[in-house]
Parts: sequence; C-alpha cells; structure tokens
Amino acid sequence: MTGSADRVATVRAFNRLYTGVIGVLDEGPADAEYSLSEARVLFELAQQDSTQVTDLRKRLDLDAGYASRLLGRLEGRGLLVRERSDEDARRQVIRLTEEGKKAFAVLDARSVDRIDSLLGRFADDEQERLLGAMGTITSLVGERAADPTLVLRPPRPGDFGWVVHRHGALYSREYGWDERFEALVARVVADYADHRGDPRQAGWIAELDGERVGSVFCMPAEDGRTAKLRLLLLEPAARGRGVGKRLVTECVEFARASGYPAIELWTVSLLDAARAIYQKAGFQLVSEETIPGFGYELTGQTWRLEL
Repeated sequence: MTGSADRVATVRAFNRLYTGVIGVLDEGPADAEYSLSEARVLFELAQQDSTQVTDLRKRLDLDAGYASRLLGRLEGRGLLVRERSDEDARRQVIRLTEEGKKAFAVLDARSVDRIDSLLGRFADDEQERLLGAMGTITSLVGERAADPTLVLRPPRPGDFGWVVHRHGALYSREYGWDERFEALVARVVADYADHRGDPRQAGWIAELDGERVGSVFCMPAEDGRTAKLRLLLLEPAARGRGVGKRLVTECVEFARASGYPAIELWTVSLLDAARAIYQKAGFQLVSEETIPGFGYELTGQTWRLEL
C-alpha cells in the first residue's frame, strides 16, 4: 500500500490531467461569448422553469457578490430575468428568457459534440472503462443518496470473474489471505457455472444504484440433499445497509422453496460481521475445526439451519 505522500502525488497528477481534459470539454472555446461560470448558470437555469437565487448560489458555490455581478451581466444581455418571489418577497427568483433558452441550446449542443468527439477516440470497451471510472469517482466523492436502490439479480456474464476477483482482493487486503483463497473461490464459481440450469442452485448479485456490491450462492451440498450457502460477499460501501441480510434471506428462502430439509455454510471464526448475519437468520453453530487457512492458522466453523 502506498504512503500518504504518494497518494497525494497521484491525486495531484490526476488533477493536472483532468484540468487539461476539462479545457477541451468547456462549454465553449476560450474566445466564446460566455465564460465557463456564465455557461454553468445557463445550464442550471435550463433545468427548471425558475429557481431562487440562494439555491443557485448553493449549487454553484458562489459568494453573494460574485453571483450578483454574474447574474447582472447575463440579465443585461437579455438572457435571464430576476423577480421577487410570490411566496416570499424577501427572496429573488430567476428564470431564463427565450433568448437565454436559445443561448443554452447552442452551448448544450456544442458540449455534446465535444464530449462525443472525446469518446470517439476510444473503442467501446475503453469507453465503458472510462465511464465506469467516472461513476466510481462520483460515488465516492459526490453526495451519496440517503437511501440507494438495492437490487438482487441473477449472475450475468462477467459477474463470475468479478466474484472471484473481489473475494481475492478484499480478503487479501482485510485479512492477509493469500492466493489459495482466491483459487478456492474460483473452483466454487466454476462448479456453479458447470451446473448452470440445475434447478437446485441459484445465485444473486447485489447492486446499489447499479453498482455491484455483493453476492451469494445457494448450491447442493456434497450429500446431494442439504443446501449450502456459499460465497457471501459484501463490498465495504454496502456494509451496514442491510445488504448481507437480504442476500442471506434470499438464499435461505430459495433453499426452503426448493425442498431442502436444511441449509449449511462454512466460515471462519474471525469473520464476526458475517457470523452475526448468519446468527440473526437462525443458523446454529454445529462444529469447529482448526485448519491451515490461507496464510495462517484459522478456526473453521460449520453452521446449519433446519428448514
């Protein structure tokens, strides 16, 4: 893991690159008739019929004096009007004029063309990587939704590799487990994929606002009668949101509906958060054993829930 100085340097290097790209993607060229600040105001006002000046200042992080001068320039050019609010005479509301709407349409079309030109430099898979990286930065740095949408869905092509990768990366980072654990996960995933279409098994990928954040699989145990809960995974961003509980509940309900008399799972004692989820779902500890583990000695545990 890199040190603080290296991380700061990486962010600064990205800022320099990003600033250069933004120069290309500005709403207009350097000699355009509108500054970037003016273009941002036109964009915000175009999103609704009218808005309060104080709300606009907050969204664009403008101080009162600068905002007043900026709005005054645009008003002087006939692009917007400022009026007293009907609900509160102490407040001003602003809206675009017809000329303002036409000016925004020109800027918007120009911006779309430039972004389209930038994306056109990359192949489709590179565009997907770029947009995915933008989404990651936005989700980490931007304002987070208070109640993000949770979706549980069946695995799709590409999800199996993600499950293996994220298990290996997370458990290595958080517990120091080596590549033997990732290999174990890969074998489980391969076994599931080899028996696709088997009505006795099912898998779920959890998404929060469209981002993969977790997984779980229900598969037949070695005896062919008991169900087995496998590969419960939660990304750090999904923890504490009830995602693990939903995944385990889905797996248990599938096992019950499929006629299994019981469902078992194997875990290790140091995974406290996962064990808490299992206990709340009704699982009971039935056995423990010391195993070599994935880099150091571990206490393996078998849990069982009668259905």
